[in-house]
Amino acid sequence: MVIKVFLASSSGSTAIKKKQQDVVSFLDALKVDYTELDIACNEQNRMWMRQNVPEEKKPSNGIPLPPQIFNEESYCGDYDTFFDAKEDNRVYTFLGLPPPPGSKEAEQTDKELNGTLEEHPDDAAEVPVEERNGGSHREEEEGEREGEGGEAEDEETEGDTALAEEEDEEEAEGEEDNEEEAQAEEEEDQEREDLRSEEDEEE
Repeated sequence: MVIKVFLASSSGSTAIKKKQQDVVSFLDALKVDYTELDIACNEQNRMWMRQNVPEEKKPSNGIPLPPQIFNEESYCGDYDTFFDAKEDNRVYTFLGLPPPPGSKEAEQTDKELNGTLEEHPDDAAEVPVEERNGGSHREEEEGEREGEGGEAEDEETEGDTALAEEEDEEEAEGEEDNEEEAQAEEEEDQEREDLRSEEDEEE
């Protein structure tokens, strides 16, 4: 991957010259390989830069000013975004390059990755969601079956109690009927005796 920095070697703007110098000096300090492409004396470079800077990154007049930075044909940003990345120790990320081991950006990236792993442990160490859900569903179903079984037992117990009460009532009614029949027989016997007594008296 080649980092391309589009510059204007003969720019009359002191601000643009300073920004260009800041970018190349910092890339030199980081020992990043890059290629300078002059848009002041090369119309092809100028046209390529203007065509490949995203529309949302262009100024209101539609003409982007140097320095503009690319990784091959992928747009990285202008001086302002480069400066922000520099302040945040994210220049390699800005350039689309892996930070070298031991650099501040590499250490910062490792810390962020470790923090992410601590917050979200490896899913392989966790029980799969399907199994957890399946287990909970099975527990709920078993609980429902147990509840239904308990309800069935309660209903059977209530049914047995109701039958026993009905049998007791029938027995009580039967005893009452027997008592009434016995009393009726006694009354009939008494009436028969009274009739015999009356007949004996008439004779």
